[in-house]
Amino acid sequence: MAFEVGGLLLIIILLLLPTSSLSSASAVPGRKNHTGALHQSSFPDGFIFGTASSAYQYEGAAAVGGRGPSIWDTFTHQHPEKIADRSNGDVAIDSYHRYKEDVKIMKDMGMNAYRLSVSWTRILPDGTRGGGINKEGIQYYNNLINELISNGIVPFVTLFHWDSPQGLEDEYGGFLSHRIVKDFKNYADICFKEFGDRVKQWITFNEPLTYCAQGYAFGAFVPGRCSPWENAKCSAGDAGREPYAVCHNQLLAHATAVELYRHKYQQQQKGQIGITLNTNWFLPYSKSKADDEAVERALDFNYGWFLEPLTRGKYPSSMQSLVGNRLPVFSKTQSELVKGSYDFIGVNYYTASYTYSVSPPPNNVNATFSTDAQINATAIRNGIPIGPQAASGWLYIYPPGIRQLLLYTKSKYNNPVIYITENGVDEYNNKTASLKEALNDGTRVSYYKNHLLYVRRAIRDGVNVRGYFAWSLLDNFEWVDGYSVRFGINYVDFNNGLKRYPKRSAHWFKRLLRK
Repeated sequence: MAFEVGGLLLIIILLLLPTSSLSSASAVPGRKNHTGALHQSSFPDGFIFGTASSAYQYEGAAAVGGRGPSIWDTFTHQHPEKIADRSNGDVAIDSYHRYKEDVKIMKDMGMNAYRLSVSWTRILPDGTRGGGINKEGIQYYNNLINELISNGIVPFVTLFHWDSPQGLEDEYGGFLSHRIVKDFKNYADICFKEFGDRVKQWITFNEPLTYCAQGYAFGAFVPGRCSPWENAKCSAGDAGREPYAVCHNQLLAHATAVELYRHKYQQQQKGQIGITLNTNWFLPYSKSKADDEAVERALDFNYGWFLEPLTRGKYPSSMQSLVGNRLPVFSKTQSELVKGSYDFIGVNYYTASYTYSVSPPPNNVNATFSTDAQINATAIRNGIPIGPQAASGWLYIYPPGIRQLLLYTKSKYNNPVIYITENGVDEYNNKTASLKEALNDGTRVSYYKNHLLYVRRAIRDGVNVRGYFAWSLLDNFEWVDGYSVRFGINYVDFNNGLKRYPKRSAHWFKRLLRK
């Protein structure tokens, strides 16, 4: 990932807060810090431990091997001012050329799974079959997948991690158009055919919430659209309609790809397919009934937006009521297509926030995604943060939230099979720190330990969690933060040939996973 929406307005609010240095403490104020032994044997037999990545953040080689441009290539080059350090993913951390080295790092740590994404334009340079299939791109992913398997590492492959083809954006507006469903199906078909004999775990989309909200409501992410009257930084968009249209098309593209996989490939390939969703956990700002209801609306607009269609074939009633005719409607056929279109749910969890109820705009004039849920969210209550702040303004450390989210998913959404597909914390890229100082990431060790303790508790409470992926294997290009923050459990020296070094957290995982 790593970048959260969390509570619709949380990012806007948090970006206005002063940024503190990353605390070395991991305990939540007012809570006793969990201690106790944690070992691989603490988890069920077959439980998967892995690390996560994405193509644009890792691969580099942007114009190498026949790859076509994605919307992130265009965005970072046309609007470098929107990236914290004016950087881009042209080289990233060069995993395209260093994948064998990176697989060795995973193996040495004892990880038995790796979540990666395929770059759509490395397979189809213009996004369509009409532009031809790039055999060099197919070969790259074959090499990577084979390297993983030969080292005992299970590949979890995400088809779409935000790097939509620029060709489709130019032709019809990308995910704003229903036409994207057919093109995504064709792309997925190639991936299933070429890699499905070895890839047994597929994820269609990563965090549709973030893609829709940040790209089409707040204008922070590509394609940088929002309502110009609401945000002067946007020259085009409609934050009252476009986020819902884009996510509607992503859900339909997801379900169409799942139907294709189930009818054409699953019986023979014997794999599973799901989708990765994200949300903050939410706590009521006060003990009032209004704030309790605000928590429910926050979860509906962040999480239920996708899980209600996936489990019940419709959007949450709160969204239907508050968004009205701006919210797309599933036809009966579409509803049946989307309902049940998963074998597992991927959950990305990083942080939590308080939320409280607010009034809608007068006469609901100029209602947008930002105002529809009639909530605000904040990480600060009575001057006290919900937990220590990380480098990113949106990330406050609150380990209990991961268990609470898992229990909520179990009780409300039929206890699906779950993989924690991302969980992690960042520190600043302190350019004056020595290498020894940079590798001593004690906060990250505490973060992972405490979150895994809560995951273990959730499993003992009956939640069907099958695996856990740390974000991230390596420091990398973190979207609009560029290289200004570091999420890696392994350090990348951006000024010295991208050399990799294990941080303290990497050694911690190695001890955890020691046989």
